[in-house]
Amino acid sequence: MKPSFQVFISSVLAGLCIGFGGLVFLPTDNRIVGSALFTIGLFCVCSFGFHLFTGKVCYALQNDRAYALMLPIIWLGNLIGTGLTAGCASLTRNGPALQEKAMALCQIKLNDSLISLFFLGVLCNIFIYIAVEGFKNNPHELGKYLSLFFGVMVFILAGTEHCVADMFYFWMAGAWSGRAVICVLVISLGNAVGGLLFANLHRLIRLKTDK
Repeated sequence: MKPSFQVFISSVLAGLCIGFGGLVFLPTDNRIVGSALFTIGLFCVCSFGFHLFTGKVCYALQNDRAYALMLPIIWLGNLIGTGLTAGCASLTRNGPALQEKAMALCQIKLNDSLISLFFLGVLCNIFIYIAVEGFKNNPHELGKYLSLFFGVMVFILAGTEHCVADMFYFWMAGAWSGRAVICVLVISLGNAVGGLLFANLHRLIRLKTDK
């Protein structure tokens, strides 16, 4: 199996997992409980080593050109994976209620300004980097999982924007349009900027400390 195809399949699986998080988040009225349960998505991604755009983009400047060229494939795979989850859910008895909840979320995003979506994307991926980096490098087993929980819960409760989660919401709501595509692309750019900025400043500090 070619590496690029493996990455694509892994990315589709990552999108499915983020969709699972969305499935449990949407019908949960308590936002704190819902944000905690949404963590199932990133938990699966990190535990199984799947490719999620928001996590992988943080390390683009620390890797070679081939790594960077894989990012669009990962983004596309995530898009397809979230669509598969939403498509399956829409065929169940839960579909109408999920669609209604998703539409409410999508309307907020569609009515927002692009500059707001961009900076909410920037802030979101700082939390994602904290979650992913904590899971990778925290020396304490409990700390690894607390990093995931706090990183995901805070980005949701703070009202920031995660492009892959938003892909799922637009699929689930059946709300894709030209405006929706632009919103997701702007959020994706914000996620990339936030993740790259925070990850590389963190790396710079570590390099200076190690000298």
